Amino acid sequence: MRIVVIAVGRLKQGPERELAERYRGRFDDIGRKLGFRELTISEISESRARDPAARMAEEAATISAAIPDRSVVVALDERGKSLDSSVFARKLATWRDESVGSTIFLIGGADGLSPELRARAQLAIAFGSATWPHQMVRVMLLEQLYRAATILAGHPYHRA
Repeated sequence: MRIVVIAVGRLKQGPERELAERYRGRFDDIGRKLGFRELTISEISESRARDPAARMAEEAATISAAIPDRSVVVALDERGKSLDSSVFARKLATWRDESVGSTIFLIGGADGLSPELRARAQLAIAFGSATWPHQMVRVMLLEQLYRAATILAGHPYHRA
């Protein structure tokens, strides 16, 4: 199963990009042994429309075009469910074992994801009830993906 993170906005050079790359690389090392083919990040340019609804609609069209068929879509949204790391790992393993082609994680821009994209998602998750900058959400997601892989591999990184 491929894992794809589609994120609105770009991570500039700096600590967030370095940390994101570190967790992506760590996931790749363990993930291949667990049946996860690759973890890719697709950065979508932020819309320049003045109206928030128009921005979300433009970003949603670009995101939708990047989602392959036979994919599980997961929206990162402050209204989503808070999953503990073990439950998150089991969800990934279930999708892998069901031969899902790709699991797509969506991270919206400053205005969030459009209602249509949120409705398309099979799961919406939140990292608590706080609102986080999309750069931090990306780092936290990549860390949770790495943590999920370590849980599935029986690696001691995750201590519950």
